[in-house]
Amino acid sequence: MDSDIEHRKRALRADLRERRHTMTAAERDAATAGFTENLQSIVTDLSARSITCYLSSPTEPNTRPFVNWAEARGIRVLFPVSRDDGLLDWTVGEEETEVQGLSGAPEPKGELLGPIAINDVDLIIVPAAAIDQTGLRMGWGRGYFDKTLGSMEKCPPVYAVVFDNEYVDEVPREVHDQPVNGLVTPTRIVVF
Repeated sequence: MDSDIEHRKRALRADLRERRHTMTAAERDAATAGFTENLQSIVTDLSARSITCYLSSPTEPNTRPFVNWAEARGIRVLFPVSRDDGLLDWTVGEEETEVQGLSGAPEPKGELLGPIAINDVDLIIVPAAAIDQTGLRMGWGRGYFDKTLGSMEKCPPVYAVVFDNEYVDEVPREVHDQPVNGLVTPTRIVVF
């Protein structure tokens, strides 16, 4: 990895992490309502019957009300489970309990369906640290989603969920970084 790119990514991630930590409860609640409404709109517009979505940690855009909405409507939701080899496995989380995964993110417990289970979904919803004007996604540095998306032959639409101030002009790019088809913020949906 180019040390300049690595340094720029590390600095941007630190800034974004700090912004997330200083959000007020009222700001988070308002953002959650916007995320939920916009994600519901995408699922409805795509007539998606099977999706992937991450379980949010306390500082991430809150996906939990959206996941509850999707499951209540019979939409199959696959959740990512991190593996030692750097790939993602998938589960529907039928045990309804959570653990902290290898990446530090919350993960549901349930039967593991294998890395290729993602090939059968209609929509992929991913976390991100930032998205730039071209749709390039910058994650938190572990590469799980870049590896997954980069290995798919036929990929359904991929939307990243970020706060409004995380939609930026440009993010530092490396060869393995994967773009997304769109992004969801509390106030808008952007399609690339």
